[in-house]
Amino acid sequence: MSRVLLLNASYEPLSVVSPQRALSLLFGGKAETVCESTAVFNSPSVSVVVPSVIRLMRYVVVPYGRSVALTTRNVLARDHHVCAYCGKPATTTDHVIPRCNGGSHSWENVVAACTRCNGKKGAKTVKEMGWVLHRVPYRPLGREAWLMRFTPEPEWMVYLDKAG
Repeated sequence: MSRVLLLNASYEPLSVVSPQRALSLLFGGKAETVCESTAVFNSPSVSVVVPSVIRLMRYVVVPYGRSVALTTRNVLARDHHVCAYCGKPATTTDHVIPRCNGGSHSWENVVAACTRCNGKKGAKTVKEMGWVLHRVPYRPLGREAWLMRFTPEPEWMVYLDKAG
């Protein structure tokens, strides 16, 4: 267990934290355990079961529209590591409208791509290549922006499904 789902007091998913941060919130009286994992944290004086899901005791107001940085890692996570052109596993990103043709470096213009499609497309547009864009790029916001990089644990799904 290397991650713990952090819920707001209303059971809305907020983020994913380290087990150390989760235990700190628990011992500080700022959170409670909702679901335990099978992992145990051992110290010389105490053994503690590491939680899988914790909930804050007080409600935290979360601003709408929060986003994450535009990075290769985040674009690949948003697109589930699937090439927007051919549907095969993606390891790189590509500008739909190349920057040399006036395309911007923005969430709405960057997609995940496999190395083959990325190299073949080069500085051309999708239209010039005669290709179809299978994934429309978008800026992930809110809960999706913060949770998209994590593969959910099975016990998290109850809380993630309620949030959607």
